[in-house]
Amino acid sequence: MNAERDLAPLAPSVVRALNDKLYEKRKVAALEIEKLVREFVAQNNTSQIKHVIQILSQEFALSQHPHSRKGGLIGLAACSIALGKDSGLYLKELIEPVLTCFNDADSRLRYYACEALYNIVKVARGSVLPHFNVLFDGLSKLAADPDPNVKSGSELLDRLLKDIVTESNQFDLVGFIPLLRERIYSNNQYARQFIISWILVLESVPDINLLDYLPEILDGLFQILGDNSKEIRKMCEVALGEFLKEIKKNPSTVKFAEMANILVIHCQAADDLIQLTAMCWMREFIQLAGRVMLPYSSGILTAVLPCLSYDDRKKNIKEVANVCNQSLMKLVIPEDDEMDEAKQSMTLPAEPTSEESLSKPEAVSSDQCFSATHQQAAFGKSCREREQEGSLDASSDSNFSSSSVFMVTSSERIQVTLNLDGIVQVLDCHLHDTSIGMMTRIAVLKWLYHLYIKTPRKMFRHTDSLFPILLRTLSDESDEVILKDLEVLAEIASSPAGQTEGHGPSDGSDVRPGPVELHVPARAGQLSSSGTKGLECSPSTPTMNSYFYKFMINLLKRFSSERKLLETRGAFIIRQLCLLLNAENIFHSMADILLREEDLKFASTMVHTLNTILLTSSELFQLRNQLKDLKTPESRNLFCCLYRSWCHNPVTTVSLCFLTQNYKHAYDLIQKFGDLEVTVDFLTEVDKLVQLIECPIFTYLRLQLLDVKNNPYLIKALYGLLMLLPQSSAFQLLSHRLQCVPNPELMQTTDGTKPSTSFKRASASNIDYTELLQHFEKVQNKHLEARHQRAGRAEQLDRRVVL
Repeated sequence: MNAERDLAPLAPSVVRALNDKLYEKRKVAALEIEKLVREFVAQNNTSQIKHVIQILSQEFALSQHPHSRKGGLIGLAACSIALGKDSGLYLKELIEPVLTCFNDADSRLRYYACEALYNIVKVARGSVLPHFNVLFDGLSKLAADPDPNVKSGSELLDRLLKDIVTESNQFDLVGFIPLLRERIYSNNQYARQFIISWILVLESVPDINLLDYLPEILDGLFQILGDNSKEIRKMCEVALGEFLKEIKKNPSTVKFAEMANILVIHCQAADDLIQLTAMCWMREFIQLAGRVMLPYSSGILTAVLPCLSYDDRKKNIKEVANVCNQSLMKLVIPEDDEMDEAKQSMTLPAEPTSEESLSKPEAVSSDQCFSATHQQAAFGKSCREREQEGSLDASSDSNFSSSSVFMVTSSERIQVTLNLDGIVQVLDCHLHDTSIGMMTRIAVLKWLYHLYIKTPRKMFRHTDSLFPILLRTLSDESDEVILKDLEVLAEIASSPAGQTEGHGPSDGSDVRPGPVELHVPARAGQLSSSGTKGLECSPSTPTMNSYFYKFMINLLKRFSSERKLLETRGAFIIRQLCLLLNAENIFHSMADILLREEDLKFASTMVHTLNTILLTSSELFQLRNQLKDLKTPESRNLFCCLYRSWCHNPVTTVSLCFLTQNYKHAYDLIQKFGDLEVTVDFLTEVDKLVQLIECPIFTYLRLQLLDVKNNPYLIKALYGLLMLLPQSSAFQLLSHRLQCVPNPELMQTTDGTKPSTSFKRASASNIDYTELLQHFEKVQNKHLEARHQRAGRAEQLDRRVVL
């Protein structure tokens, strides 16, 4: 009786029925409760209504007895039906005990809880929205319930709740986002499916702007995109696609900066679908946000560059990555080279960066993303006007249409700067990584070239650190990589910005010291002794900066240490440099450096290589013409400079005299050959020279054989070569050529003979041929001494082996 009085106003029969194990009896009791509550509503007796709900909650729904809990659930649903539109006043008391039953171990009881909550929500409709988070939390758990009946019941309730949210304009999105952000990292497939379905619903509601909170859930969406279930992956693709469409429609409201690092992470995902989707998003972000993405350039490049070397199995990712790379490159403009970092010429909408965009610490780790806090640089207004291939005109406003780039709408503005230090670090790391593919290496070199064109002054701060790896890249297996590498090195060596960075050769100009001291040798003219003639600097050498001579020195050092590189790629590298830089400067500087080369064997080999290039390469046609006539002081100066280094190789020295039409001196040199050690290599080079004489390069020389009177020393020099050769094919070739010379007896000359026109030209040039001949003898004596030393060392080594 006491219990029955405590449960009043519920009748004892109703209490017994609610505790009954039969559903039909509990249903009858529920109808009685509904009738009772209706009477209280009619009487406006709120205290009794609350008392009934409290009894059903505490004594039944939260009871230890399972049948009592079932009775409590159906009784709470009956109360809600009876209350009708007034149920909103009691929703907290009605919902909480039902949600508690969602965690019950009995699957049938969880099903009844779904049924009860369905009836409560159906009656309350929009009034349940203040309690949406707890409802969503409960439903997200039931979505992964192993019992199919419970899952089916939860789906019905889920659809009802979605309908209510869709038709209402009072949904509290701000309050819901933290819960969504937490639950989106669930690994359960059904929970993920539940989350995606809700995101799709919220995205479809016009009054709900989920795009503002996309940074909070984007990382979780990409993780769901990697689910094993095809259905879930497809749903997630659709959701991401809808968000991307919305971003394209309203770019001015998008928080690009807050999502940049998230995309950087997923652009490096092992899953192809995740990587492709993230890369597509990155492409759109770069094109829509423009320079807002610049602070994240280093991270973007880290993700994009490796993709450029993908094979056809990942062709789609490769193509999108290439667009990202090109679009990002176009964002770098000449104004980024401003030396005064306090001056900023471009501002863009501010994006909040103080709060974490992801609640889970594992979502974006410090090792995975590139923070914008350390990415500081500035703008500038000085750069070279030249650009490779014309496809990288970043300063053009026509690259993006006005409709695709959002305008500044926020009153809060920030300064967007180029993170050059971070970019260079990433590029440098990729060049050092020998495992990366060819297309990635080419892209890295294109980036370096582009940066040296657009931001030369800032880039020269990094040149000392980049220079060694750029030189090593010359040993790459790919010709395309070497070509791009040479373009970068040529730009470094010729850019006017390089003359003001570091301590270059002193030429009386006001050179501002750079942050890093360069140990660059003095100019060619300064290296020469005061008594040496013909080594003054070429007139065009001052147009090269302080790195030019450093480049030439290090290139020759690399050829010396890697003889295979010299043999296989030496001519190719030098020929390309002659196209990219001034050929006269290259030969002038290399000749001057080789003049001081201690490794005489290498010097001879290098001179032979340079001579072959000079005589046979189409790229050096103009330089050959300049040397052929020796009409100007500059050409005579170049000849003297080349001659002194060419003396390392006797045969090349003769060929240089043939090229410059110094036939008498060529004859004098050949006369000295009798004092030299004639080796097989020596005779081979004479053989090659004979072959060269028959080439189109020396057409003018062969025609001069018709003028025996004015070219007697040419004929004598050729006969001298003939006498040096053994009976070989080259001997026969030169012999047949000399047999075609008319009137051989006219070759004789005496001291009283009128000097030839050729000799007149040489004499008028003020070249001291006697001194040059003495220099030749001096160099050859050094070579002879070096050969004897090598032979002595080899003999000692042989003796040790025998012992």
